[in-house]
Amino acid sequence: MDSIRTQIKAACEQAEHLIDQVKRPLKPHLPAVSRFLVVVTFFEDSFRIIFQWSDQKSYLEETRSFPSFIATLFLVANVVAMLGFSSTLIAKKHVSVAIAGLSVVMVSQALVYGLVFDLLFFLRNMSITGGLLLCLSESLLRQRKKSVFGSLPQLSEIERHMYFQLAGRVLLVLLFIGFVIHGQWSLTWAIVSLVGLAACVMVIVGFRAKWSATLLVSLLSVMNVLVNNWWSIQHSSPHRDFRKYDFFQTLSIVGGLMLLISIGPGNLSYDEKKE
Repeated sequence: MDSIRTQIKAACEQAEHLIDQVKRPLKPHLPAVSRFLVVVTFFEDSFRIIFQWSDQKSYLEETRSFPSFIATLFLVANVVAMLGFSSTLIAKKHVSVAIAGLSVVMVSQALVYGLVFDLLFFLRNMSITGGLLLCLSESLLRQRKKSVFGSLPQLSEIERHMYFQLAGRVLLVLLFIGFVIHGQWSLTWAIVSLVGLAACVMVIVGFRAKWSATLLVSLLSVMNVLVNNWWSIQHSSPHRDFRKYDFFQTLSIVGGLMLLISIGPGNLSYDEKKE
């Protein structure tokens, strides 16, 4: 038993070493790319509203029974909020305000489009919220490092950074659980699901978090291309937009996992406690 445990530990350490080698040239750009991917679903959603304005407005008026003025106001507010807050988040400006604004957008869309009780939609949005919380944690961590050269950081700032990072880790993996629930069961799917769920647990507890997050990035990227291949569907098909929406939402969660790889699991994790 001890020899098996030693072999597993050695394999994990080799994997982490390989990840560090691959990540080294990308490290300076990884946070910026991660933040962009976290909000890419909001960019896609805003452009979809703009290019399908009449369809979006008609749906709110005819299916959801909204007055024309309210429907127009809602769509305009969504486009402005998603483009504005996403851009400021990428630029690392007013991060907390941007995250609060994007969170309001997600809640308002769930209510207006009647998706409150859609389990997969809920899990995806929770995962995106996890990515947003990691962006907030990264911002607080950056402010904390700057304060070392000035005054000491307040305890509340340190605690917020730790708990946002923990909450981000927990919420991020919910999308994979949604994939498992809604997937078409087969032997291959069962194996992938078990491996992915094990990696999810490792991310949540912060055990070999960077390694397990890298594994989830790989699994989700492959599954996203295979399952949400919107480019293979005809333009006239309504399923194209649904697949495209799911594709970019999954990209946002991949961005959150990449950010976790960049900043680490934080103090409330097994990896940190072990050190």
